[in-house]
Amino acid sequence: MYGMAMRPLSELINDEDSAISFVRTTALAEPGRCVVHPPSEFAADVLYHTQVTTRSPMGAIAYHTGGISILDGWLRILGSGSAAIPRSLSGWNTGRSDGFHLFADDAFGGFFALDGGALGPGKGDVFYFAPRSLEWEPLDCSYTQFFTWACTDFRGFYDDVIWSGCETVIADMKPDRCFFFYPPLWTAERVLPPIDIRDIPVAEVWGYQMEMRLQLASQEASCE
Repeated sequence: MYGMAMRPLSELINDEDSAISFVRTTALAEPGRCVVHPPSEFAADVLYHTQVTTRSPMGAIAYHTGGISILDGWLRILGSGSAAIPRSLSGWNTGRSDGFHLFADDAFGGFFALDGGALGPGKGDVFYFAPRSLEWEPLDCSYTQFFTWACTDFRGFYDDVIWSGCETVIADMKPDRCFFFYPPLWTAERVLPPIDIRDIPVAEVWGYQMEMRLQLASQEASCE
């Protein structure tokens, strides 16, 4: 990760000091909130291409789990991939990340990433690509702090994008999809509940939002 020399699996897998016990304890602290999915057969390959040791929560999730679903898919933390979350941590970043590392996303079309130097002044900080602004917003926390927060309490983080009954819609959504709103959340015309809402593949939402971000930046530059 971040252009470092590739370390062998023997340096990444640490069974004596693995963070998986912390991951499971934290994920299961609030009954019914999180589901830890079993790892895929490609877990070792995912860990190798992620280049994070299992001593860290990210490495432990990548190697020992297929991902973690929170509140019936409200938020998805990526691991080695599973039927429940059919995307792996390493595969999802291929062709998408540059100077950051995507590791989780939510049903509203938001994406969480670790900064590798492209998003802020310090490597390793967590940023959120917010569908309400189409900007990378600093969360001022580490991956471990993010994970604890996600497994315990969002504390109002989603208050400006939720509506009554959205939990039921999210629970019925497939884990490789997220909401597409009209009017879009980043426009002044947005309303909740939205006039039109449907779910589309996460990859399409990512591509669309990246394209719109570039278009808006280009329009702003031309007006200066």
